[in-house]
Amino acid sequence: MFIAQNNLQLIIEVAVIMHLGILLLFNVVALPLSMVLFLGIVLTSLIAAMFSVDAIILLLPFLNHHEFTHPFGPLAVFGWVTVAAAASLLSEVGIKSTSIKTLTIILFFVIAVAGGIMHRSFLILWFLGWAFGYLIMSKSFKRSTKITRKSVIGFTIAGVGAFAVLEIMSQILNKAVLSPMLRVSRLEHYSIPSLKTVLTNTNLLGHVQGSCYWKAACLGGADGYIALPMTFIQGLGLPYHLFYGVLVVKKDYIDYMLPGLFAVAFDAGYVGLLFLMGWIMLVTITGFFILRKYRAKRKDGSRIFLGREALLIGALAAFLSQSIVGLFIFNRSFNESALLAYIVISALVMAHSVTLKRSI
Repeated sequence: MFIAQNNLQLIIEVAVIMHLGILLLFNVVALPLSMVLFLGIVLTSLIAAMFSVDAIILLLPFLNHHEFTHPFGPLAVFGWVTVAAAASLLSEVGIKSTSIKTLTIILFFVIAVAGGIMHRSFLILWFLGWAFGYLIMSKSFKRSTKITRKSVIGFTIAGVGAFAVLEIMSQILNKAVLSPMLRVSRLEHYSIPSLKTVLTNTNLLGHVQGSCYWKAACLGGADGYIALPMTFIQGLGLPYHLFYGVLVVKKDYIDYMLPGLFAVAFDAGYVGLLFLMGWIMLVTITGFFILRKYRAKRKDGSRIFLGREALLIGALAAFLSQSIVGLFIFNRSFNESALLAYIVISALVMAHSVTLKRSI
């Protein structure tokens, strides 16, 4: 009776197990600031290396790239913001962290360039993560938030320039995969039919039976448009609907061409969408509430929770940026492999709640 019967049930079961597992880990393992800083640097550096190698392979013939930006993009945001927060916390307690701050700047641009070459949507995730991290740290460390009209215009120009450079590179290197305009043209061609399918067939608990790709075998919900990684499902030997090979295009009509609001509603119904949005609000409110408690303890002179505070800042920045990109821009940003990362980051926020009750 505990074996999930479809994709949606499996997602819920895995989410519950991972939240409980990370919660228990938080209550067993000590997390001093030095350990958090070290692990954050290792994680961020490894992801930067993976993205760089993948971007180089993309530009070379006869080699297959892996598109690591989807599963590891949110973890890159989490790792980088955690390191930046840890460096700021070192400064708060009177320890110089100039070399660490220099390293964060280098990693920021390496990940931005390499990830941006792979996927333009990653740039949105990356800069959103940076913005959330900057705002949260400004509030946590009582710094003035220097967001001016000039800085906004500067970032806008930089973003437009980056897209223009990618388009020029795609023409010079004859690599259509680099072209932002290719993505725009695909959206123009596929988004409207996909949107009509979703809006005319979605109901409270899923979609009209027979309206998905499987036709007569359509379950009317949890048909795999929102799913965990296919290799994970196959490894467990579970007989769920899976899109693979040429069938991936049938999934892309909804997964790749629409924001997550529509994909989640189609596969989990309006009830599933409301549950997801409610969970996002709960995680966000809980995270900021605990962060305020950590900040109060730090102001009182306690250094017990510095490592946890850095982790929470990184997890909140990653969770908020991935939620916004996934829900409102690009469903693939929190589907399949990225869904596992999303569950982990959600658990990394919620795990602080029980630790808080025991310690504060």
